[in-house]
Amino acid sequence: MRRAIISDIHGNLEALKTVLEDIQSQNCDQVVCLGDVIGYGPEPLACVDLVKKLDACILGNHDLAALFDPEGFSNTAEQAILWTRKQMESGDSQAACLERLAFLAHMPRTRREGNLMFVHGSVRNPINEYVFPEDIYNRRKMDKLFSMIHKYCFQGHTHVPGVFTSEMTFLRPDDIDFRYQLTDEKAMINVGSVGQPRDGDWRSCYVIVEEPWVTFRRIEYDVEVTIRRIHEIDELDPFLGDRLRDGR
Repeated sequence: MRRAIISDIHGNLEALKTVLEDIQSQNCDQVVCLGDVIGYGPEPLACVDLVKKLDACILGNHDLAALFDPEGFSNTAEQAILWTRKQMESGDSQAACLERLAFLAHMPRTRREGNLMFVHGSVRNPINEYVFPEDIYNRRKMDKLFSMIHKYCFQGHTHVPGVFTSEMTFLRPDDIDFRYQLTDEKAMINVGSVGQPRDGDWRSCYVIVEEPWVTFRRIEYDVEVTIRRIHEIDELDPFLGDRLRDGR
C-alpha cells in the first residue's frame, strides 16, 4: 500500500490542487487527510469538495469550529472561521451546503489501519493538542503520548513536519534527506501542512508512506494567487496571506 497523507489545507485551493496533482503523479493507492480542511484560507467550499473525494479525512479543530464555536482561537483565526462558516452556510445551493456540513460533521476524530494511527492533533487529544518540536524536552508529556501509541502515529496541527522518536529526538525532513525508515521503535510523524506551512519553508508539505519508508515531499504552488485572493476578502486579515510567503 502506497499512501499519501496530507493535512492542514486551510482553504488554500491553489496549494491543494497542486499537491493532489503531485500525489496522482506518485501513483498512490490511498489519500488520507488529517483535518483542518478549512479556516484561514479563501476557498473553503472548493477545498471541502475536493477532500470529500479522498479515501478518508480526520476532523481538525478548524473544521470543528466551523460547526460549533471557535474556542481558544486568536482574534484573526476567529474572524476567519466565522467568515468561513458564512461561506459554508450560504454556498451555491442549499443541498450543496448541507452536504458539505454533513461531511464535516461525520469526520472521525481518529482512524487506525494496522500499525498506523491517524489524528489531527495528538493521540491523547486528537483535535486540539499540539505536539511541537520543543516538546522533546518535556519528558512527561512525550512519555505519556508514546505510551498511548500502538506503533506509528501520523499527525498535523502544528504545521511543522518531522519525526518524533521514542528516544526523545525530533528529526526535521532536511535532517534525514526527506526520508525516514520505520523500525520496531514507535514514532510520531507530523506530515506538515499543505496550505499554511510554518517551518520557514513556504512550499506545501505532505508525506508518502510505503512501509518501511516515509517520504516527505515539498511542492511549489502559485502562492501569490492565494495571497491575492485573501487580500480581496475584507473579513480576512491580510496577514493570513502575507505570512504564506515566509512559511510562518
